[in-house]
Amino acid sequence: MASLRSLLVAGLAASASAFAPAANANIRSATALSVAVDTSDIKNGLTIELDGEPYKVLNFSIMKQARGAAKTTIKFKNLKRGNTIENTYRSGEKFETAQIDRQPSQYTYEDEAGNYFFMDSETFEEVMVESNIIEEQKKWISEGMECNLVYFKGEVIEVQVPSPYIYEIVETEPNVKGNTAQGYTKPALLDCGATINVPGFVEQGSQIKVDSDKGEYISVSKDD
Repeated sequence: MASLRSLLVAGLAASASAFAPAANANIRSATALSVAVDTSDIKNGLTIELDGEPYKVLNFSIMKQARGAAKTTIKFKNLKRGNTIENTYRSGEKFETAQIDRQPSQYTYEDEAGNYFFMDSETFEEVMVESNIIEEQKKWISEGMECNLVYFKGEVIEVQVPSPYIYEIVETEPNVKGNTAQGYTKPALLDCGATINVPGFVEQGSQIKVDSDKGEYISVSKDD
């Protein structure tokens, strides 16, 4: 079994972009340094460091008060533990963004425990990502896809799937001739395993562009 996996990784190293369509999002290594921010800088997706751990902003709201400074309520997700918290801060309170590294890596296989294995696209080393880290993204990962592995203090805390991305529809109901209902949609199974709603005219076998962050259809691929 190990030899088969070695051959798979070696084959992917020889042609690291073989499975990734050119039309899909560009993935590259990057480092985000720690900087000081305050409540006015908060935005969805920002990763900050609280008590030595990385927290990602899921959403936030600002409550203005008749007297005194406004307050900002922020919902965070702990990227190491997976739990969420909600805190309220006074306007102007400061945070430190988390210093994170993004490393392009190609998906190779999933083991029996649900852990995903990637090949670092620069060093060709194998990296294991535990199932709890990739739980929300796994349905969007297809064979050979190049993703960003996000590291915090040397540990993978998140897998970023390219978005938008081109997927193939492997199963959907045929378009009913004469059906002109405005806004008619139908479920479609993609080659990555996810199911989304697509317009009624889209056929099985079509290549479509998908916003994998929102799980929404964008358009039929121009290369289709």
